[in-house]
Amino acid sequence: MRTWQVGDVMTGDVATVREETPYREIVDVLVRRGISGVPVVDGFRRVLGVVSEADLLHKIEHTGEPERRRIFESRRRRGAHGKAGALLARDLMTAPPVTTYAEASLPAAARTMDREQVKRLPVLDDLGRLVGIVTRGDLLRVHLRSDAAIREDVVQEVLHRILAVRDGLVTVQVRAGEVTLAGRVDRRSAADLAGRLAAQVSGVVRVSNRIVFDADDTALVEAGGVTPVA
Repeated sequence: MRTWQVGDVMTGDVATVREETPYREIVDVLVRRGISGVPVVDGFRRVLGVVSEADLLHKIEHTGEPERRRIFESRRRRGAHGKAGALLARDLMTAPPVTTYAEASLPAAARTMDREQVKRLPVLDDLGRLVGIVTRGDLLRVHLRSDAAIREDVVQEVLHRILAVRDGLVTVQVRAGEVTLAGRVDRRSAADLAGRLAAQVSGVVRVSNRIVFDADDTALVEAGGVTPVA
């Protein structure tokens, strides 16, 4: 069963700058494109770092700050002052960049963003070249899938292709991304698996599994006496 990947939601037309791009030109790119950050690339489109609005705002934040205050600042703020005086992308960018790949799952990309505290990830190909960029907002687009599209995936991929459940045995209702499964199957393992797989369908928010079963085979499955449905 295929779920959405980074390549399905990323932006392919990526604005970039070079190491020697000046401050004012970077600001112009962000404002003109309506974005909050831009990758810094070399001649082979390898990502060297990322310049964000936060990197650029240091120049405004520290403009005219009294010298005495600077003496007592923390190491982090000394780094901010360094960027405040920077004029080129190479000195403004945050490096090394946090990146991902088009084949990465959306949950994996979301975990990377959360762990690294970044709002965007440059997307690389197998040779490490930039092919796109994915933002937090892009990851949320999976939940804009229509209920009809979600239901089609649950019925065709989960029930028919993977579990081989005959038509009419299990019903599927989807409302605002919430899936309700109801009906009867022969084994508990199949009922449980239907719920787990339905939850993995792209765009599903929650699954209510009301499928009943004729026989509880879970003890046999755990003991290795029965091959689980997969």
